[in-house]
Amino acid sequence: MTGAPARTLLLWCPDWPVLAAEIVDGVPATDPVAVLHANRVVACSERARAEGVRRGLRKREAQGRCPQLTVVDHDPGRDARAFEPVVAAVEEVAVGVEVIRPGACALAARGPSRYLGGEEAAAERIVEHVAQSCAVESQVGIADGVFAAGLAARDGRVVPPGGAPEFLAALPVEALGRPALTDLLRRLGVRTLGDFAALPAGDVLARFGFDGALAHRLAAGRDHRPLAVRQPPADLTVTAEYDEPIDRVDAAAFAARTLAEQLHERLAAYGLACTRLGIEAVTAHGQELHRVWRHDGLLTAAAIADRVRWQLDGWLSGSNGRGGARPARPTAGIIRLRLVPDGVLAQAGLQPGLWGETGEERERAHRALSRVQGILGPEAVVTTVLGGGRSPADQVRLVPWGDERLPARLGEPPLPTGPGEPALPAGPAAPVPPWPGRLPPPAPAVVLPTPFLAAVHDATGEPVVVNARLAVSAAPARLVVGTGRPVEIVGWAGPWPVDERWWAPAEARRRARFQVCLVDGAALLLAVEGGQWLVEAIYD
Repeated sequence: MTGAPARTLLLWCPDWPVLAAEIVDGVPATDPVAVLHANRVVACSERARAEGVRRGLRKREAQGRCPQLTVVDHDPGRDARAFEPVVAAVEEVAVGVEVIRPGACALAARGPSRYLGGEEAAAERIVEHVAQSCAVESQVGIADGVFAAGLAARDGRVVPPGGAPEFLAALPVEALGRPALTDLLRRLGVRTLGDFAALPAGDVLARFGFDGALAHRLAAGRDHRPLAVRQPPADLTVTAEYDEPIDRVDAAAFAARTLAEQLHERLAAYGLACTRLGIEAVTAHGQELHRVWRHDGLLTAAAIADRVRWQLDGWLSGSNGRGGARPARPTAGIIRLRLVPDGVLAQAGLQPGLWGETGEERERAHRALSRVQGILGPEAVVTTVLGGGRSPADQVRLVPWGDERLPARLGEPPLPTGPGEPALPAGPAAPVPPWPGRLPPPAPAVVLPTPFLAAVHDATGEPVVVNARLAVSAAPARLVVGTGRPVEIVGWAGPWPVDERWWAPAEARRRARFQVCLVDGAALLLAVEGGQWLVEAIYD
């Protein structure tokens, strides 16, 4: 590459893992605190350093130097979450921020320095704004390139343009942040970045490899890596405040329609669509309500409005819409409603066919079924989803139209979605986990919601029984379903035992299943449980 590295402004928050523990977990950073990873100190507070605690110490040695030391486990997720408000505060002053790591972020210095009156003024403004917005102390370094700016931030320095090589030359090789390379350079007598930069580039590449060559460029101040600036996340949430609390379903429906249209328009402005919707409400008494609705396809404005209306109806009427116990109704009406697009993706239109017929019928069916749901409720239209299980009844799950079509049990790949809905990603091919005791194919055509009582007899008219060792007393010869007439059995297979949830006595179930073929051509799936025969399914 040619050309000088770009002027870079880097903001650094000292001891960030310690500050993140204080922000998230409430561990006082003014106390002696050490953050450990793999039983070694990776960060410590100022008081802990005053007691002799240093990075790289083992836990026992650190506690020996400072008996009152508070030990915190290293959590990169915690560090990143706590650093997000700091990055947002920097973006309020200057755009084009790149997060180097939790506790450090960089941006091009040219823009802020031009409209804030110089590089030093820009640094002071950003540090002050972060302190006021987040109550976090920080330091800023400005130099040519990210590497030099990061080292300058340790002292809060502004390195003049073209002065990065001279600034780096006096620093020890440990500043490279590569322990293995640093140890080797020390043993070779190379102690400063200036000594390392003076070595021929070809010899460095031959001796230390590509990573050593990259470190050699950094030591010489030739950091040409461009900033990978992040795009500030768009605020897609819509909120409505109501002077009069909403306590009637008709008023809630009107509020849902208006707010849903606002959300859909905001998403459309960014070329996005919603697949998972968060609904939040606050009542006049301060009660907070929250629910997330998942959708298999893209939520239109009408679909968003329907789901908000269904949820408000459930809250205001005390009904969960799924049967069972009715939750308690809020003690007051709703004064704040908020819609949060929890899952978004790029809006993709359906490509029509050459004559426009492809997809039209599917879209029409999707709109019709969604309209029925809008009138009768989400449970009015359901589709079946196959999943894992041992019996046919366990393998079928009814899912409201538009909800995620996920199997109730593990062990099955995702299935095609309904008309007008995008297919779920299948992911990499993987073997289906086995279900010991599962029925062999083919699957029955009709699964009875409630099994029919039956009786099975042998050729002499005696009841056929199956003992605990799965031994059949005699070959099944006749079947009687309910109060019907006996029908001759011309073929049978089994038994297939099922012993489920034996560790939970209240849910334990043990049975044996048979496939039988009758003289009239019918094929049935039978089960015997507790000495009672049942007809579970019918084969086509």
